Amino acid sequence: MRAVQIKKPGEIALIDAPIPQPPAGWARIKVSAAAVCATDLEVIDGRIPANYPLIPGHEWSGVVESVGSPEDSAWVGKAVIGSNDVVCLHCDACRSGNWRYCKDFEEIGFRRNGAYAEYVIVPVYGLCEKPAHVPFEVAALCEPLGVALGTLEKANAKFGDTLVIIGAGSIGLCMLVAAKAMGMRKIVVVANSERRLKVAKDMGAYATIATSKQDIFEELKRIHPEGTDVVIEATGIESCIQTSLKITRKGGTIALAGYGRGKEMTIRIDDIHVNNLRVVGAGNNWNQHKKAISLIADGVIDLAPMVSEIMPLEDFDKAIDMARNRPEGFVKAIFKFD
Repeated sequence: MRAVQIKKPGEIALIDAPIPQPPAGWARIKVSAAAVCATDLEVIDGRIPANYPLIPGHEWSGVVESVGSPEDSAWVGKAVIGSNDVVCLHCDACRSGNWRYCKDFEEIGFRRNGAYAEYVIVPVYGLCEKPAHVPFEVAALCEPLGVALGTLEKANAKFGDTLVIIGAGSIGLCMLVAAKAMGMRKIVVVANSERRLKVAKDMGAYATIATSKQDIFEELKRIHPEGTDVVIEATGIESCIQTSLKITRKGGTIALAGYGRGKEMTIRIDDIHVNNLRVVGAGNNWNQHKKAISLIADGVIDLAPMVSEIMPLEDFDKAIDMARNRPEGFVKAIFKFD
């Protein structure tokens, strides 16, 4: 099969790989669409622990071609999305639904081969059926939408809360549409430049702030004069985290949804202590795939504006370059398979 493999950090190539065989409890998916995530760039560059050589890709959709256990045969032929979590299912964490706390946790696209390939094998327990009217390229974005849903849940965000999202990447934009769907108000999307802010505006942001041209503090004094109820920091950048502590209202909540790339950072603890801020970590998807695909299927959330480029796997260099350099209006490149 055709696959894009990271041989070692910094070395990536299109290869001919063996078609994987699903063990008991697993399914082989014929990949229909796979999205390029900014986190994939971290794996390519060696900044996230991974098992090399590795086929990346954790945002995908496809059709079940075969299964490893006869009792799972009903899945064969179904269009699906699915969780990338590989867990034991037996420990206390798994039985409570907190798969990410499983001591045996691994993730497809990081520790195990992912979906930059014609086929990928995934656990059957994480599969969700894709409704026929949802395009495969949109369904592949259920993974980042799940991150957004989980983050808003962890932040205890609620109807009527004001919201600032720092970061206009795919996670930030998914936060935007999910927050709008749940009735949050005066949602402001903040980014360094204007390259993605038009997309945010088109997807329903109340206001946008380009910090390279505007003063975020002055703008928010006008938009959220009482301070912001919930701030979601989706960049993992130190200066942005520091800013989030200053713009949240007293007693408000900050959700840290950005990957910090292993860096040590400095924050002013008194910004949290004096203002009684609630700061929560909010990484990963946390079993939100079923909810994500249901919201898309019912028309509550539309992620189609995030699909910027659709291309064959052979154009992986172009897709990765676009993800790195983020040309004007670009959000997501999607590999589409016949």
